[in-house]
Amino acid sequence: AKVRDGQVTNRPFYVVIGVTVDGRRDVLGIWAGVGGEGAKYWLAVLTEIKNRGTADVCIAVCDGLTGLGDAITTVWPATVVQTCILHLIRNTFRYASRRDWEAMAKDLRPVYTASTEAAAQARYDEFAARWCGQYPAIGTLWTRAWTEFVPFLDYDVEIRRVICSTNAIESLNARYRRAVRARGHFPTEQAALKCLYLVTRSLDPTGKGKARWSMRWKPALNAFAITFEGRIVASNT
Repeated sequence: AKVRDGQVTNRPFYVVIGVTVDGRRDVLGIWAGVGGEGAKYWLAVLTEIKNRGTADVCIAVCDGLTGLGDAITTVWPATVVQTCILHLIRNTFRYASRRDWEAMAKDLRPVYTASTEAAAQARYDEFAARWCGQYPAIGTLWTRAWTEFVPFLDYDVEIRRVICSTNAIESLNARYRRAVRARGHFPTEQAALKCLYLVTRSLDPTGKGKARWSMRWKPALNAFAITFEGRIVASNT
């Protein structure tokens, strides 16, 4: 959002969505940044969330912000940090010429649909042999992301469907962007936060989105209960 602070500057705002064991999604907060936030900033944000009652997190899906993964495992040591698969794929295409996108997508699909990490590594080696000589930045991207990509491969297909992306946040961010563009710029940071808060409060007035998510969530919950045995406890509400 554009905020006037002496002069109009672009300021990032970060949102966190949590999903309870019952499948209820909630926006846990919106935080203003200045750009280039690191582990110290994320540690403060996540500690606040923990202090408000989030005692345990099984899987955290994020899009590779600097220091975020380390901060997550500091606050919740047992958490699996999973990179957003769709973000990783989109960023891969960003480094390639458009004429190669179709062929690259065909070669990349066996990597992220592999049944095991070993199979994914073998398919990635084939992909890298064909494309990373021409586009070395893609090789660097995947090498850096690999440790936070592979947890995805250990889980049942139902869990994969839920954690493969941050689409829920992407959808919310699209709403935020429309509201922000309609207002041009904001006089203060608090004014921008108020606008984003009001957008959040207006989400899903009919409840159809909640119903669709609940249908997707139940099969995943059964898989989570097995994968994270002893950590999945139904709420009393």
